[in-house]
Amino acid sequence: MMTCLIAALAAAGWLYSRVTSLHAPLAAVEAMIPPGAASARIARQLEQQGVITSSLAMRLWFRLQGADHNLKSGLYRFDKADSINGIMQRLQRGDVMHFELTVPEGLRNDEVLQLLAAETDVPLQQWHNALVSLLPGKAEGRLLPETWEYTKPLDPARFLRTMMQAQQKLLATLATDAAEQQRLRIIASVIEKETALDRERPLVSAAIHNRLKKGMPLQMDPTVIYGIYRTKGAFSGNIHRTDLTTDTPWNTYTRKGLPPTPICNPGKASLLAAAAPAAVDYLYFVADGSGGHAFAATLAEHERNVRKWVKLEEKRSHEK
Repeated sequence: MMTCLIAALAAAGWLYSRVTSLHAPLAAVEAMIPPGAASARIARQLEQQGVITSSLAMRLWFRLQGADHNLKSGLYRFDKADSINGIMQRLQRGDVMHFELTVPEGLRNDEVLQLLAAETDVPLQQWHNALVSLLPGKAEGRLLPETWEYTKPLDPARFLRTMMQAQQKLLATLATDAAEQQRLRIIASVIEKETALDRERPLVSAAIHNRLKKGMPLQMDPTVIYGIYRTKGAFSGNIHRTDLTTDTPWNTYTRKGLPPTPICNPGKASLLAAAAPAAVDYLYFVADGSGGHAFAATLAEHERNVRKWVKLEEKRSHEK
């Protein structure tokens, strides 16, 4: 009896020492814990990677603490001295690595997916499949560009759903009607492609709203470019005069009103501007040569602005 008691105490002492003593891996270790992995498998993996010194001690401790089925999957980083007990607590909390990925404003769906595939370890086809499962027909303009945080393993459908839900949450504060929300998406997408300056977004929005009210065609080049992409599958990068007269559903030179769909994924600032155009009577705008635009309420004023821009461009070409 005494021998058994001594042996039990010795075993308990050994286990306590193992699970409380600190151990640091020789170098930083990133360990991917798969979903549903058994505690014994996790213990063996961490021992093999040098995170712990005894998988047996970890397995016994997991069992004693009832932690066998309460461990979170994901990618963990171990770069400091820690105990088995401390590591168990990290696994229970899900203290995984977090990553950030920025999706710029103004990208089409296909460009967003290409970016996501390039910046993550998820292949492009999986991103395509995820988008189709969420948006039959790959509806354009429903992803909110932003800096997003994610963990690994990355679920592409979950990531895209988060982008969609964030945009929908924002739109719900701007309009309650689904048709009006789609109208704002379309207007915002044109704003996004016309200017990169936040101060100009409400002015471009005003020009769009004013032209629509007057029944004037929008005559905005980005809609022509998107139409070329949708009908030909690519755009050369140069827009020609003949492109302006070549009809597509998105060409706002040949058709009045808004394009049938958004032409990109607009950001928050453009969505807000689409819902709140500036109180101005602008109908026209043209590049001013400084990265912004010159706005005008009359055709005569607009033509003067165009002549100024042409002269500036001619001067720059002669200086080269």
